[in-house]
Amino acid sequence: MASVTTYTQARATLAKLCSEVVQSREIVVIRRRGAEDVALVAADELRSLMETAHLLRSPKNAER
Repeated sequence: MASVTTYTQARATLAKLCSEVVQSREIVVIRRRGAEDVALVAADELRSLMETAHLLRSPKNAER
């Protein structure tokens, strides 16, 4: 499950937050006042999600 933080808190603790995201493989949603929220995710996790989405585009793979 994703955790949530504010933009201000994320900015103040960015290095620590990045380390936690890489270690835990959890997503952190960053809430921004007056703007869309963004998500911080480990690059390896993002690559994995993108690869899965790519593979599932094929109906044959999606059946598996």
